[in-house]
Amino acid sequence: MPSNASRLNSNITDIDSDSDESFHSLHDDTNPTPTTPNPQPKQSPTKHTFAKLERFPPEEEASLLADSNTTKAEGNQLFGKGSFSSAIQTYDRALASCPNYLDYELAVLRSNIAACHIKLEEWKEAVESAEKGVDCLERLEPLPDAREKKKEDNPGKDEQGPGVEEVDEELEERMKNLQLSGHSLAEIRNLQVKLLMRRAKAKTSLGGWSSLQGADEDYRILLSPTMLPCLSPTDRRIVTEEARKLTPRLNEAKEKEMAEMMGKLKGLGNSILKPFGLSTENFQFVKDEKSGGYSMNFNQNAGK
Repeated sequence: MPSNASRLNSNITDIDSDSDESFHSLHDDTNPTPTTPNPQPKQSPTKHTFAKLERFPPEEEASLLADSNTTKAEGNQLFGKGSFSSAIQTYDRALASCPNYLDYELAVLRSNIAACHIKLEEWKEAVESAEKGVDCLERLEPLPDAREKKKEDNPGKDEQGPGVEEVDEELEERMKNLQLSGHSLAEIRNLQVKLLMRRAKAKTSLGGWSSLQGADEDYRILLSPTMLPCLSPTDRRIVTEEARKLTPRLNEAKEKEMAEMMGKLKGLGNSILKPFGLSTENFQFVKDEKSGGYSMNFNQNAGK
């Protein structure tokens, strides 16, 4: 049975990812009680990523969560006024009051912070905040693999059929965490969609081959059979369009960084070969258009 705190947070949602970044915050009639920052109960020994965290007594948990949500509401107001830096500081205070095992509530705050950083065009910080939010939800329901579609090529691998996962210790732990959270799987998936879209946007704006690859992976996850039904028609259109526009940028960034790397290797090679009367001009690299790899030929008279 969900705790008192779970019943308190039943209406909490994240910033809308497309419109005016409007907020829908918790409606709570209780009076929050001031608490000590960073309320973290004692943690028992961990196993993989599914640590069993001791929970506060229901009354104390409810008080801590009410305090966190009151502070969160202040952050929402600041966000609505365009005071994004102040909103980030306020959300940080809300994080400090929130028990560290309330994964959904923590992920909402991380998502809101990521939205603030995006508004400020602080792309690196936005990526970090979104990633922390994604990590929070992993205890409740992990994201599918970006290469999920490949499983269709090997149907015999899972004889139980698609969408059926064999119950093991980790799955059982996730199911318990999900039940204790007081939130449905649909709510978890919707929040994951927002976090992935924000992370992908920030990585795309950050640029560079590595970041663009990360954005491409996020879009692939969003368009996977598991996540695609969770996207609204608007989100589906945005994700499909952004993924399409990303492909040429990704290829361009790859070629650019490969060229820079080859230039550096060429300079290093010339410094090594010069005492032998050779240079990198003696070595011809031919690109295979099919595989994208390179072959090397030696020409004794090249560069003379």
